[in-house]
Amino acid sequence: MAATRLWRLRRPMAAAFSGAAAAGAGLPPPPEKLTVRRQAEGVRHIVLNNPRKRNALSLAMLQSLREDLLHDAKGRDLRVIIISAEGHVFCSGHDLKELSSEDDVKHHSQVFEICAEVMTLIQKLPVPVIAKVNGLATAAGCQLVASCDIAVASEKSQFATPGVNIGLFCSTPAVALGRSLPRKVALEMLFTGEPLSAQEALMHGLVSKVVPEDRLEEETMKISRKICESSKSVLALGKATFYRQMAQDLDTAYKMTTQVMMDNLTLRDGQEGIEAFIQKRKPIWSHSQDKKK
Repeated sequence: MAATRLWRLRRPMAAAFSGAAAAGAGLPPPPEKLTVRRQAEGVRHIVLNNPRKRNALSLAMLQSLREDLLHDAKGRDLRVIIISAEGHVFCSGHDLKELSSEDDVKHHSQVFEICAEVMTLIQKLPVPVIAKVNGLATAAGCQLVASCDIAVASEKSQFATPGVNIGLFCSTPAVALGRSLPRKVALEMLFTGEPLSAQEALMHGLVSKVVPEDRLEEETMKISRKICESSKSVLALGKATFYRQMAQDLDTAYKMTTQVMMDNLTLRDGQEGIEAFIQKRKPIWSHSQDKKK
């Protein structure tokens, strides 16, 4: 045990010396990517990859996340996106060092603007986005969870908006939070900074499911594989329509969605699904926006 602790202490020093040596040789080590993107069988995994800084949403992290979300988003091979994180903290929110008075107002504005862009982008993407949470999600990190279409959390996860305790009210996280939680629950979180447990988050609708940590990957992939069984074009139409009608009054929403149902019937995949059901066979999806001829 003592030898292990000694190695843990020496390892950062060794890394620093090896990095310096490489720099001296003209070959600096490549920086670790702030997000890691990989994709297989229709499922794209985007991993927040800065655990030493608690996966803070720095400007660079937000830019990297945006790039990974947008990459070939309309491609037929992409069916669902899962956002997860390395380390014990899912995401701690903004990097407060970037919001100090040392940086100018223009930089502060850029951080908040790209953060808002990323959060709204998630709901505009043509595929479902799932947050796979295994740890603490605070401030803009909690906002990220609330902005995803689906959220699966481990039992140890917690969710908080503690900005009020450091003098920076979580006003932008409140936009997503207020659209995911009952008003009084959201305001208690915002006014006190106290965290919700995973079970409380489930009860109030911030997350979709809570599972033991050792089943988190399995449950998230189960949902993802089920999504992959459906037509991408139909899901894209349905997702866009859902968020659009949420901002409308009841009569307008029904009028709009009635037209969307009619449009859905004209899609090649809309007719393919109905024909497959009648013929008692599995549908063969085109995943295209083409109309049935």
